[in-house]
Amino acid sequence: MLIGSTKDEAAMNAGELDASQIIFDVDTPDFETRVIAASMQMPVILDFWAPWCGPCKQLMPTLEKVVIAAGGQVLLAKVNIDQNPELAAALRVQSVPTVFAFFQGRPIEAFQGAQPESKIREFVQKLITFANNSQPDALDIPKALNTAAQLLADGDAQGAQEFYNAILHQDALNVEAYVGMVRCFIELGQIDQAQALVDQAPEEISKISVFAQARTALEVAQNVSKMKGSIEKLETKIKADENDHKARIDLAYTLYAQGKKKEATQALLDSIALDSTWNDGAARTELLTLFSAMGNADPVTLAARRKLSSLLFS
Repeated sequence: MLIGSTKDEAAMNAGELDASQIIFDVDTPDFETRVIAASMQMPVILDFWAPWCGPCKQLMPTLEKVVIAAGGQVLLAKVNIDQNPELAAALRVQSVPTVFAFFQGRPIEAFQGAQPESKIREFVQKLITFANNSQPDALDIPKALNTAAQLLADGDAQGAQEFYNAILHQDALNVEAYVGMVRCFIELGQIDQAQALVDQAPEEISKISVFAQARTALEVAQNVSKMKGSIEKLETKIKADENDHKARIDLAYTLYAQGKKKEATQALLDSIALDSTWNDGAARTELLTLFSAMGNADPVTLAARRKLSSLLFS
């Protein structure tokens, strides 16, 4: 089980899925989780059809037969274009039936029109072979985790994502890699994908305490996206009243929203240095929230923790 996998997919890996879990209808609202996120686990065939389309009625039974015969190595998602015109428009579907194959979040194959069963079997087998050949060689997981964390800290979220995904191919329940993938999507500005990972986390992962960091990182990302104050205005407010701790906290999150993590933690440390008890230690609470969002291994977190200890225990 890999990124974006659901409990149904976990069962499928154990050979427990029935046809209704391999073949299903998809609407626009659940496209992100049922197609994009699920394709991080295995190929997903996306069939655009319409009730009035004769060739669709010829193709769909053949698709279903071949997908079921594949034994859970591919999924089939069906989209009624009459009910989901915006989804058809987004993928530039000009006629039906149109079939896409998604793997690891992107379309890799497509065809239009009814096809004979032999062509469908070739199509599905090609997808399965492609997915199998994409499996990475055995990794040194601790080393790969350290490399991914360093890449993420250095601002290379895409590079880190490749390592985390490779780890999850090898160890599907590695919570550190799963949380790392959530952080990568956040850093890349792909909040919907991050939300999908959090929502669809396997129970074995979601129960582990470290997984709370993924939820915190997502909440912080969603909150900072709403920040409207400018750094200059907030700094002016603080200069006018150095005890305006609310402005200091707002400044911290505004800086964080712009990727200035070090400056964000420093703004909260400055507030703590002035008055650590303000509003029941609000600045310290927010600083710990940022630590969780960034991750305990982030160099900014480590440096700020040392400074916080000096402030509180000196």
